[in-house]
Amino acid sequence: MSVFCDGEVAVIVFSRRGKLSEFSNHDLCLRLLRRSPSPSPSLSVSPIAMPNPHHLHAPLRPSPSSSSSAQSLASKLILLLTVLPLSLAALAFILQWKGDGGGLLTDPASATARWAPQGSHNNHEVFPGMEASAASLLSPKPHQSSDCFSLARSGSPSFPYFRDWKFDFEANLRPKICVTTSTSASLDQILPWMFYHKVIGVSTFYLFVEGKAASPGVSKVLESIPGVKVIYRTKELEEQQARSRIWNETWLSSFFYKPCNYELFVKQSLNMEMAIVMARDAGMDWILHLDTDELIHPAGSSEYSLRQLLLDVPGDVDMVVFPNYESSVERDDVKDPFSEVSMFKKNYDHLPKDIYFGMYKESTRGNPNYFLTYGNGKSVARVQEHLRPNGAHRWHNYMKTPSEVKLEEAAVLHYTYAKFSDLTSRRDRCGCKPTKDDVKRCFMLEFDRSAFIIASTATEEEMRNWYREHVVWGDKDLKLKLLRKGILTRIYAPMAIIQGLKESGVYSSIIASAPSILSKVESGNASRVSETLPSNKIRKSSTLDQATARKVLTFEANAFHEAAVPPLPPPAAIDDLVLVEKA
Repeated sequence: MSVFCDGEVAVIVFSRRGKLSEFSNHDLCLRLLRRSPSPSPSLSVSPIAMPNPHHLHAPLRPSPSSSSSAQSLASKLILLLTVLPLSLAALAFILQWKGDGGGLLTDPASATARWAPQGSHNNHEVFPGMEASAASLLSPKPHQSSDCFSLARSGSPSFPYFRDWKFDFEANLRPKICVTTSTSASLDQILPWMFYHKVIGVSTFYLFVEGKAASPGVSKVLESIPGVKVIYRTKELEEQQARSRIWNETWLSSFFYKPCNYELFVKQSLNMEMAIVMARDAGMDWILHLDTDELIHPAGSSEYSLRQLLLDVPGDVDMVVFPNYESSVERDDVKDPFSEVSMFKKNYDHLPKDIYFGMYKESTRGNPNYFLTYGNGKSVARVQEHLRPNGAHRWHNYMKTPSEVKLEEAAVLHYTYAKFSDLTSRRDRCGCKPTKDDVKRCFMLEFDRSAFIIASTATEEEMRNWYREHVVWGDKDLKLKLLRKGILTRIYAPMAIIQGLKESGVYSSIIASAPSILSKVESGNASRVSETLPSNKIRKSSTLDQATARKVLTFEANAFHEAAVPPLPPPAAIDDLVLVEKA
């Protein structure tokens, strides 16, 4: 107080034994004692005097000068406590206003680098699994005083570090991941699906296209994207696949020459076999089969990255299984599921068994199974010798039983029946009769059969009412209950990434930069042939021609192969299992 307030301070302390100790920055101590009444006129006061203890009980009479001094001290103290915080606040405001012009603070971009994901132009690091191709895209712009104003006024994307990215990959980056798919979707679905997986570390895509995806307006855009190989379903491809190894083996034969889902299942398996060869030639480390309505959710890794997730897998593991989560839409007017759906139903493998079976009836809401469609997930396989597909959901090896692990947090998000139009699209691409017997010939899962019959026989209003009852989660109380139990969960990361890519102009720039005319790509993309054939019309003579080849195939240690793994529903409730056994 004597230093900061410049006040007159005196401290007088008597010990229990009567010893006097004092401090004073002026002669105030002596003046106070001299003004005190003393019963003995002969009392001599000095800094080391030892007065009689009974003098301590004599009251000191406050004088006008001491009262004014105390008031002055209190005023100065209050003034100090008021001015000091204001001064510090003013100093901080001035420093923030000047930025790093005086060298006191770094550029705000450097502060942003502490939270920006790797690979953004803020921290000059590589995003999980990728880097920008041009260094100029990563170089920060000179700081301008109007940066904050323009940022507030502009429609800047939620993920500004995606702007102008080319998603090129380092040649020595490991592990290298490729995705193969068989699709007939449009660009509205393929581009968000593809670039989302580029963000999480996928470097190469093998697209087996037909329908809309094989049209010139779509294919020329896909062929212009680095790391994408487009393979068209042509007559030559059909003949080549008719001579493939798995076509002449028994494990897939039970799916041959059947329509709709069975035909698609065979196509996917044959395409996966070709993709293995291309992946091995390209030096890929992992291969994953996904549909364009599925997104990998790499939860549980140190960063939101499939590359990092697979980097942590032990070297003796051949296959990693991703349990699937199923989209749970909350409206019947969803247009873009990737950007509008955030609620998912968890897989059986990620739930406590008592919760799963205890809430089974509430979870199914009268539908045939816990999930609308499949429940056995998807898998990614290490690219190695003797690898082969085992259906669209698993991989196998001719020479050994693959060592596999099932992830406890990561999942594949399946956006099934997320749009009302999915009912009619499935109906339009399948020529089966809408009867209970005939739909079994076309569809493997019960809900697909029911949906096909409704879409083929009901009116528009009846279809929508059925969709709201069986697909849309409109009961808020039930939804909240299942969310609390953990059966339903919210996942926002894919939505945020895809929306950020859209706002940053990635999709529009890819479409705008595509060549105006379709040309042959020197990288080896398959040439388009005007005549294309569906796989169910492969000539049986091609199969007969390969009878001799089938006889001479030797499998060394593995002479018997299990049947392909089809799409399987999740486990049923205990009561349902008992009923099935009794029947």
